[in-house]
Amino acid sequence: MFIGEYEHYLESKNRLFFPTRLRGRIGKKKNKKFILTGGFERCLLIYPLDSWQKITKKIDSLPSLAKTDIRAFKRIFLSQACEVEPDRQGRILIPQNLRNYAGMNQAVIIIGVLDHLEFWAKERWQAYQRKVQPTYTKIAEAIGI
Repeated sequence: MFIGEYEHYLESKNRLFFPTRLRGRIGKKKNKKFILTGGFERCLLIYPLDSWQKITKKIDSLPSLAKTDIRAFKRIFLSQACEVEPDRQGRILIPQNLRNYAGMNQAVIIIGVLDHLEFWAKERWQAYQRKVQPTYTKIAEAIGI
């Protein structure tokens, strides 16, 4: 389970450090590989392989033959996906196309969202928080928290 918010910086070679707290979690897994793809609010999503397999099962079960929008979703979401593996220092390489998509230059906010992590350009994360903050309490009430 991933939770919390962490600020890190992209290195000149497009490498990003995993937060120290998450490195321990990564190191305990037999398979240290993750899937990185473009998210829905111009962030990046990173899934452990077991969580990614659940996502792909859902996507594979969608009736794509007759649905243009489902085919488009599959194409975009899956074409951006790539396998990443932290190096010995806990860094992962962010491909340039995904870095461009998310508008990442230097400061990156990493947030835990239970079964996956999201990587946000710091400015986009702050703007997103300002945008959704007014509805945060209403949403919590609506879902019974």
